[in-house]
Amino acid sequence: MNHVLDLGSRKFWRLVGRPVDLAANHSWLRAPMSRSSAVGDGWLSAEAAHHGGTVDEGAATTGPSAGPAPGLLPAMTILDGPGFDASRLDPRIRDFYEHTAAWHMEVWSGWSPLFWPAGELIARLFGRRVEQLSLPMRPLDVAYGMDSQVRVIRDRDGEQVGAAWLRTLRPSGRYVFSGCYSARRLPGAAQPSVHVAFPLESGNVQIFLRPVISDDGGLVLESPPGRFGQDGAYVVVHDNGRDFAARVPLHETFRLYCDSYGVLRTDHELRIRSTWMMRLHYKMEPAR
Repeated sequence: MNHVLDLGSRKFWRLVGRPVDLAANHSWLRAPMSRSSAVGDGWLSAEAAHHGGTVDEGAATTGPSAGPAPGLLPAMTILDGPGFDASRLDPRIRDFYEHTAAWHMEVWSGWSPLFWPAGELIARLFGRRVEQLSLPMRPLDVAYGMDSQVRVIRDRDGEQVGAAWLRTLRPSGRYVFSGCYSARRLPGAAQPSVHVAFPLESGNVQIFLRPVISDDGGLVLESPPGRFGQDGAYVVVHDNGRDFAARVPLHETFRLYCDSYGVLRTDHELRIRSTWMMRLHYKMEPAR
């Protein structure tokens, strides 16, 4: 039954998507895929091999042997362009992205009653089983907290080309998210976007987020409505030797800011078209 569900979902996205050439014209959509139905961290070695490089093992971030903590991006300046200047960012937000592993996160979640039944069904049929995009359905799901690990993917020259952010629930250790983070420039774009890919068996979900700095030095990342090839959400599948991609009406907004007590926080909203589906709130503090 599970195989039928997974195969059926790929056939659906092939039907509604368009053929793409990930090695040439649509290389901006090339991202890691999983070879098995259970995702976890199994895609990391293959992604490093694609770049002819290696994956950094988790390094100590505290204690005598501690080195620089790895981050989702090697430097926020790689997003610089006509509409973005990393020097204007609050230093704490910049440090969070450049040294993510040195931060501890707490999370609270809330679902729209309209979308909760569909979210619960997807979580039961796919998310928990494949260990990917397993969104918390109830506030108590994350009552014990969430652990995270950042592992850097390097190319043959040792440069960071991606970072895996692996998040698991306490105390079960079950994977909730397994994403590959990088900066990527879309066709014809004046500046890079934040690119997040969530591997799935023979496919992935990808989000291109447009970065904007607010007046107070906060950061807004958004995947707005638009055309194919612009910032937004995409599903890519590999089926019978061919690749297909579809833009989907899933939109996200992340607002990172420091509150009046100097605490770094994030408000995260997921929407289907213009209707909110889920809201997450994160509190981030330097790990001790």
